[in-house]
Amino acid sequence: MELLTPLETYCRLILRAKEMEAQVPAEDPDEEADNIDDNDDEGEDQTLSVLSDEINTGVEEEVRATLDDLADDQLCEVLALAWVGRGTFDASEWEDACAEASDTDPESAMDELLDMPLLAGYLEAGLAAFDFSCDGIGQLD
Repeated sequence: MELLTPLETYCRLILRAKEMEAQVPAEDPDEEADNIDDNDDEGEDQTLSVLSDEINTGVEEEVRATLDDLADDQLCEVLALAWVGRGTFDASEWEDACAEASDTDPESAMDELLDMPLLAGYLEAGLAAFDFSCDGIGQLD
């Protein structure tokens, strides 16, 4: 199989999808949680919040922009490759995966990709099924 989408583009998507997956949403202040409280000098409670960083929406926007920049056939390829990596299709069923992906409108394809909780892993596994890898592709800042 020959990729329609440059391998470097896949590697960028994988890297950014990993960053997106690693983000921890901040806790809802209205939601009760098991917080560790610490009293300050005035006796008021303070919540220690080591992991409550805000979600960086820039990463998701970059992934969406990268997908949006792809031609429709390339977007279908990305979706089909993610399906192969997820196990929905086997590598030997590539033509079927591509046919089903091309029946999906571009906005729905983008939404499905962005809603995949393990998108990076699926894309890596899909690439590996066809002997492609991001090994040796430069790290992006």
